[in-house]
Amino acid sequence: MRIIIVGCGKVGSTIIKQLSAEGHDIVAIDVNPHIIEDITDTYDVMGVVGNCVNYQVLKEAGVEETDLLIAVTDSDEKNLLTCLIAKKAANCKTIARVRDPEISEEINYISSELGLSMVVNPEKAAASEIARLLRFPAAVQIDTFAKGDVELMKFVIPSDSPIVGLSLSEIDNKFNGYTLICCVERKDEAYIPNGSFVIEAGDKITLVSSNNITKDFFKSIGIDIKRVNNAMIVGGGKISVYLCQKLANKNIDLKIIEQDKARCEDLSEVLKNVTIINNDGSDESVLIEEGIDNVDAFVSLTGIDEENIFLSLFAEKRGVLKVITKVDRITYNEVINNLNLGSLIKPKNIIADNIVRYVRAINNAQGDSQIETLHELIKGKIEACGFHINGDSKIIDKPLSKLKTKKGVIIASIRRKKEVIIPNGQSTIQKGDTIVVVTNIKGIKNVNDLLDGDDNA
Repeated sequence: MRIIIVGCGKVGSTIIKQLSAEGHDIVAIDVNPHIIEDITDTYDVMGVVGNCVNYQVLKEAGVEETDLLIAVTDSDEKNLLTCLIAKKAANCKTIARVRDPEISEEINYISSELGLSMVVNPEKAAASEIARLLRFPAAVQIDTFAKGDVELMKFVIPSDSPIVGLSLSEIDNKFNGYTLICCVERKDEAYIPNGSFVIEAGDKITLVSSNNITKDFFKSIGIDIKRVNNAMIVGGGKISVYLCQKLANKNIDLKIIEQDKARCEDLSEVLKNVTIINNDGSDESVLIEEGIDNVDAFVSLTGIDEENIFLSLFAEKRGVLKVITKVDRITYNEVINNLNLGSLIKPKNIIADNIVRYVRAINNAQGDSQIETLHELIKGKIEACGFHINGDSKIIDKPLSKLKTKKGVIIASIRRKKEVIIPNGQSTIQKGDTIVVVTNIKGIKNVNDLLDGDDNA
């Protein structure tokens, strides 16, 4: 597919990295020649220097032969105008990044009038993910599928958990197949486990379950379930606004600490039931004075990664139940993963995953299965895809035990109408089902790509 990506900042470069790795024909546009030089030196893409709202620049990038244009500059207005020009010039599909909360309120109307295929908002998406984590603070990561009916939850297994030393088949027997452990992260290794895989203390496990799973189950495997009653947020940017709006009716007392006085005044106008503190949230004495020792959750949302990391380390040291850390720029994943930062939120990765999912879906628009959801469970190693089975796929009506899938594939759940099934070997997939697949195979576009041998003939 031929794709133009306009704006090569944090979000744009992440999208370029993922889509170029999947073999698409990419053209990058940015006003900064040094950024274009870096992008073209790093990835197998074409680069054009210029203003994206200039038709001649878009023409040089080949807009008239383009299938998809993605506009992710730092200007909402420029993104929308670029998409409008591309739509008129080539009638291609268009995706625009829109961040401003005021514009977002009218986005359905704007999207319809401009013929946008998709609108992405990294800050709003990050706020949604944080809100889910505050609902279930024991989880390190929560990804939703099947319109929210299925969740993949990542937990760290404590040393005193009763499932330490048990194989997955033993765990399945003990809990009657109530849930499914679909991937395990152990130090630097990632596993798609089989029934003989043995759980160790400190493992990060991702399990799939329907949203009606009971708190008793988590307690039985040694994961303490506590409700978040109050939260302290450092940084009063767009994510903080979206987050507080999402939590408005969740009975959580919220406090934002923001250093800029004018911004505090703006926040006070928008967030009526949130305590706004005008002070330096990077000052430990301020955090102590404002009650960090008595909060259930601490969320570091400043614009500086290093500051967020140090703030979260301080919150962990003070014993805060749930710590959430926003990271945008830092690429030292090995270092970050070895720090006790609670749940990491990476807005650019959330949006990149959404766009990759969309591109795979339109690539397979005539296929017998449609990819609906895509999440990276372990960065660069394991991903989970949600598929709607809408045709005569080779996987229909076969017991899973008879289905020859490639190594490194788990069918983790099946949603049939309103029922969520945690599958076993006798389960079958039917037309109209939505399934969640966990795999270490990159670039899956169709469920038939999961099959091996005769089943893929």
